[in-house]
Parts: sequence; structure tokens; C-alpha cells
Amino acid sequence: MTTIPAAGTLPWRRTDAGVEVALVHRPRYDDWSWPKGKVDPGEEWVVTAVRETAEETGLTVRLGRPLPPSEYTVLTKAGVPDRKIVRYWAAEVTGGHGRLDHEVDDIAWLDLQTAYDRLDYARDRDQLLAVVRAEQAGTLQTWPLAIIRHAKAVPRSAWSDPDDTQRPLDGTGGRRAKEIVPLLAAYGLTRLVTSPSTRCVQTVAPYAGSAQLPLRTRQGLSEEGYAADPKRAVQQLERLLRRGTPSAVCSHGPVLPDLVGALLDRVDTAVDPAVDPASAGAAEALTRARADRLDKGEVLICHIAGVGAAARVAAVERHRP
Repeated sequence: MTTIPAAGTLPWRRTDAGVEVALVHRPRYDDWSWPKGKVDPGEEWVVTAVRETAEETGLTVRLGRPLPPSEYTVLTKAGVPDRKIVRYWAAEVTGGHGRLDHEVDDIAWLDLQTAYDRLDYARDRDQLLAVVRAEQAGTLQTWPLAIIRHAKAVPRSAWSDPDDTQRPLDGTGGRRAKEIVPLLAAYGLTRLVTSPSTRCVQTVAPYAGSAQLPLRTRQGLSEEGYAADPKRAVQQLERLLRRGTPSAVCSHGPVLPDLVGALLDRVDTAVDPAVDPASAGAAEALTRARADRLDKGEVLICHIAGVGAAARVAAVERHRP
């Protein structure tokens, strides 16, 4: 049996009456469901989710916390069964006016109870119930904080310049820097803070150029700055937590355990895994990330609820090269 990967979102917005979600109607199947579609070859799941939402609804969204996936059997045109796996994210609507494509002939903004009743498939209610629980817990509205380890650089042994801060990415690293552009865009990151070392700057520069954002360099995030004063790296992270802006931090392997550890301290360990598995799994994901320092070119996405002293990690995703 072949596996078909697909991704989608639960677009949501907050009104005076409460949270509303957008369902789409597909005339081919005469059903109400969530916007979703197949993952293109080489495409990240999160990129698919945003792209398909835009194509089917005309809505611009910023991905939030991941939701339970769906897995079911579909039949090909030849009548052969395939397994379809759909990954979903809660997605706050940030723009767009809503338009229909050839697969969708109607979009309905509904309150949570009406949406539950309107959905045609029981499997689609799993994602909605996760949204309901997150809203009740105060963790539906989150903002993303990305921790990035710089992509693969020219080896130290092959670098003759005594200034290691100027060591650039190699070919593999340069390709990874381009690959993460749509990934970071899916989360709507608007503030970029990086070590001034060339290999870190080059890792996030393609996204900065694409999104027309400034790159803010901080010496405390460099290996040299960290060695001189380890506290400065976490201080940079705390500033971002106070600001509450969708942000990315790019740094080095030796610095990352402290950054990730500071986020681990902000996980609510009392969460019931049966009620909120995403939040319950955040501590384990961060513990592993701190231990292995991330892969080169890896992006760790932390979904943060609240700001400042009240900021808590509601969910964690790892995007490896």
C-alpha cells in the first residue's frame, strides 16, 4: 500500500462572539472539511499546509501549534487502496479576502459547535477538539520562536584564515539556507536575531532577503561571545520572550543547550497528555534537542503562549535537514 502525504490547516480567527474556524465545501465529494492537499515532492509538510490553504481559500495564515493528524484509506482511479496521512496545524488568519479554487465552491466561517456539527467526517473532529481544548487552556493563540543551528559550513580543518568567525557555509549549507526560506515563512517570522559569524548570517540571510527583514547580529550568540560570558545568549532569548514577536535565533552548537534549556524551564509539566499531547510532548522534545544540540541546519519551532514572565511553551516541532 502506497502512503500519500498531505497537509492542511484549521484556519481560525477571533471575533466578539468567540473563536471561529473556516471549513471548505468540495463539490466533487459534497463534503465539508478542512483545507488540505498533497505534499509536492521535496516540499516540507508545513509549506504544503500554508500553500494549500492559500490556494483553496485565498486566506493568508501563520501556522500555530500542530494538531492531531488523520490517517485513512483512499482508492486510486484504478481501485487500488492507498493510505493517506494528513498533518494539520492551527493557523491564525493574517490576511487575504477568501477566494475559491476549482476544488472548493464555498467557505463557511463557523463557531466551534456549529463547525463540529457541520463536518462530514469524524476524523476531522479530532483536530477541532484539539483547538477547543487549546482555547480552553489559553494556548490556542501562540507566537513562534525558532531556534536555528547554522547550516553546514566549510570545515575548520580546511579554513586557513585565523578568524574563524568568517568561515562560510559550504555548498550543502548554502542549499539548506535556501530550503528553510519557505519553512520560516510558514510561521510568519518577522524578527531575526543571529550570531555575527558568517556561517550563521548566511543561514538566515536568504529568508531575510525574501521577507525583506533586517538581520540583527548579537555578539552574545556567537561562540566567542558565549565563551566570554555565557549569560548573554539567554539574555537575548529573554528579550525576545518579553517582546512576543514571531522570531528566529540563529546560533552555534555550543550555545544551543543554554537557549533550549531556558525554553525547557517554560514548559508546563502538569499538562495531561490525554488532554493536550502536543504540550505534554514539549518537554521531551526540548530535552532531546538540548542533549544533541540540533543538527546543522535544523530549525526548532517553539509555539509560545503569552509573553514575558508568563510565556509558556505550548508545543514544539523539529525540522531537520
